[in-house]
Amino acid sequence: MYQKVHVHGLLVDPIKEMPILVLKDDEDGRMLPIWIGHYEANAISLHMEKIPVPRPMTHDLLCRVLEGAGSSLEKVLIRDLQDHTYFAELVLMREGHEVHVDARPSDAVAMAVRTGSPIFVEASLYERAADVEEGDDDVDSLRRWLAKLSPEELGEYEM
Repeated sequence: MYQKVHVHGLLVDPIKEMPILVLKDDEDGRMLPIWIGHYEANAISLHMEKIPVPRPMTHDLLCRVLEGAGSSLEKVLIRDLQDHTYFAELVLMREGHEVHVDARPSDAVAMAVRTGSPIFVEASLYERAADVEEGDDDVDSLRRWLAKLSPEELGEYEM
């Protein structure tokens, strides 16, 4: 079962110095942190902060290509977790038919924020992510840190 989420914030992991995309469940408020690359974090934050770029970025280009080809991004599904890696897919609509395309969650979210498409997380991922990370001192301390953050500390990206 999938649950709708939104981008709650972007922040930098103080331990690993990597960006974290924080998704928040619209129904029960659970948060799912996903470590992403610097370029993808930049692509998401530039769009969410409405910072104009002089030329289309890769995610802008891909959205324009889809539109030009008569397709639309209907939704993003964050569907699986294997060996500490999340898997997502783009659900495209073309001529009344769904087309599913494998994608990294960070790229999928970067496209979703550009198109206003909804983002969904497989409900079991919240528990599976906690099980995988259980016992990892860095992750445990990071989760405690995330739980204490105020909305202001999560950045300007709260929605």
